[in-house]
Amino acid sequence: MGVQVQASLFDAAEGIGLRELTGVRRRVLGNGAWIDLLPGWLTGADALFEELAQRVPWQAERRLMYERVVAVPRLLAHYREGAALPHPVLAQAREALGAHYARELREPFVSAGLCYYRDGRDSVAWHGDRIGRGELEDTMVAIVSVGEPRPLLLRPRFGGGESVRQALGHGDLLVMGGSCQRTWEHAVPKTARPVGPRISIQFRPRGVA
Repeated sequence: MGVQVQASLFDAAEGIGLRELTGVRRRVLGNGAWIDLLPGWLTGADALFEELAQRVPWQAERRLMYERVVAVPRLLAHYREGAALPHPVLAQAREALGAHYARELREPFVSAGLCYYRDGRDSVAWHGDRIGRGELEDTMVAIVSVGEPRPLLLRPRFGGGESVRQALGHGDLLVMGGSCQRTWEHAVPKTARPVGPRISIQFRPRGVA
């Protein structure tokens, strides 16, 4: 699978690994929701992107939407609880996040979902991760992004309030917590601008999808 990523000058000099989870910035969204952001948490992110793009068994899925079956506009891979992740640093990231958020989350992150946005035509529509416990309980979803930055948009689910736009790529970490999955929605929009590919890795606790 051919890919082209514009390498980060800072990233290129470092191997694949994790920095300390210090300097995380929290933004309170309202209605009990918040997001944490740590740019460049994962080092060697562009090298990791290349490995994941080539080695992950990506799936092109089709889903029922608006009373018709349509192609999902991105490639997907799912790693359920207990499954081996496609690179050791992802297991390290999941463990580090579980330890960092143990007091608030009170349970570990156990699964990982990967999304491959090949170009600006790939996207994800407005949604919250409300399948399972996310519909009724406060929870967390942690996202690590590698490859070219794409904007993640967030907006209040029931209208009103200020929306959020955050570009994610090159090893950035964003964690959605509190009531975020129930009271806010998020999306990665399509764009006509030329953009490089991006892979997002989403870590979730048990029973959240």
